[in-house]
Amino acid sequence: MVNPRFPRSRISTFTLLASAISIVTIFSFLTTHSYSSSQHQNTVSDGGVVHGFESMGRSILALKTDPLKPRLDQIRKQADDHRSLALMYASYARKLKLESSKLVRIFAELSRNFSDLMNKPQYRTLFSSDATSVDESVLRQLEKDVKERIKSTRQVISEAKESFDNQLKIQKLKDTIFAVNEQLTKAKKQGAFSSLIAAKSIPKSLHCLSMRLMEERIAHPDKYVDEGKPTPPEVEDPSLYHYALFSDNVLAASVVVNSATKNAKEPWKHVFHVVTDKMNLGAMQVMFKLKDYNGAHIEVKAVEDYKFLNSSYVPVLRQLESANLQRFYFENKLENATKDTTNMKFRNPKYLSILNHLRFYLPEMYPKLHKVLFLDDDIVVQKDLTGLWKIDMDGKVNGAVETCFGSFHRYAQYMNFSHPLIKARFNPKACAWAYGMNFFDLDAWRREKCTEEYHYWQNLNENRTLWKLGTLPPGLITYYSTTKPLDKSWHVLGLGYNPSISMDEISNAAVVHFNGNMKPWLDIAMSQFKPLWSKYVDYELEFVQACNFGI
Repeated sequence: MVNPRFPRSRISTFTLLASAISIVTIFSFLTTHSYSSSQHQNTVSDGGVVHGFESMGRSILALKTDPLKPRLDQIRKQADDHRSLALMYASYARKLKLESSKLVRIFAELSRNFSDLMNKPQYRTLFSSDATSVDESVLRQLEKDVKERIKSTRQVISEAKESFDNQLKIQKLKDTIFAVNEQLTKAKKQGAFSSLIAAKSIPKSLHCLSMRLMEERIAHPDKYVDEGKPTPPEVEDPSLYHYALFSDNVLAASVVVNSATKNAKEPWKHVFHVVTDKMNLGAMQVMFKLKDYNGAHIEVKAVEDYKFLNSSYVPVLRQLESANLQRFYFENKLENATKDTTNMKFRNPKYLSILNHLRFYLPEMYPKLHKVLFLDDDIVVQKDLTGLWKIDMDGKVNGAVETCFGSFHRYAQYMNFSHPLIKARFNPKACAWAYGMNFFDLDAWRREKCTEEYHYWQNLNENRTLWKLGTLPPGLITYYSTTKPLDKSWHVLGLGYNPSISMDEISNAAVVHFNGNMKPWLDIAMSQFKPLWSKYVDYELEFVQACNFGI
């Protein structure tokens, strides 16, 4: 049945075309086979034609795939894969430094074994591009050799795997520890810098109090002015108990005086010499005239009232005028401040403040006095202190509580003993003592010429090569052989940084000292110690209430 869609003439044409193609194909195959079988007997001089027929013969044979070829390729792939695996483990072993590189040599040798095997002459012919067939016997021997090497490679890998796993875990743990340490170091530096800012910043309430007291001073000048009035005789009476307090913190100074007078048996025999700067003088004058402090005598003066304290006499004032020191303090960039946490706290101008160095000029400031008790503004007095005046000073100048224990707080921690002058004059193991509550015999001071000694060393340290900064190092130097150790119960330190101080030790102390960054008037103060200070704040004063001081 003929399909109507395809005419009979078109079907005949297709049939003839297919037949022609079949005949041509058969003829070409027979012709090629004839030439290939007689190529060695042909003496035709045209060699190019013969060579053309030879190439045609090989291309036809190549169409017939050797059944052993896939097996050869698979063996070669397995050999290459295990050679690469051995190299990879050798690389890991080299990175982890396993067993003094023993495994590195083992895996490198295994990798070379595979390479040497494939490069043997009898096996190299199997992979030659000219090879028309694969010798099965040679292939079987190759397969056997490859399997033996694969077996030994896997055995070594299996034995070494546990070591690799453990070493990799150790290395990962080391990397993690290193990264965490880096983060911890960075966090510590940032924390130290933030803590320093918090410690040295003036709280809003404290600034408010100073402003309100100054406003009161301006509004009622006659009520608070002492100029032109005769000096009360008690201020210069050597038979009374005299205290020196140098501060620009109105509230802190009032707490020191308040706590001392409330715990004194005879407060009317106590005289407090308060010295501040010109900016805070008015506020300080008002603060100490708002109440009578149990009859104690209080003198308030400014640094500027002591005319001998000028740059021609005081080394610190002269050094503060130098360009190098001003750059050290005032051109220090924020990004550099956190790089050196050890020196960071010393880059505070307070360490060259004349208020901080007045303690070295007590005999000249109070020429008629014989003994003075120096107090910092971050202390609280808890007991009557008149017993200090009864202590035999043995001709010493400075009565202080020693702070050394073990290897801590020795002279070596405060001074540069690589400097020949320091090394020649002082013992690095000498015990340090604390500022904050110091009893000074001014007669012995004048005899020992301690102020001159202080000037000598302060002038030498203009470039900060003998010690960093602050008043403790020059104090340790100035009173090196003239310090009388006091019983530790007179002065307990560390309430501004050490939370582990026992309450029994604190309750037995005559003076507690909030040295450190966590001052009691700051929000960062330690809550367990803050009540020791806050109970002496005069919260009933209208100026204090107006500035929202928290209890």
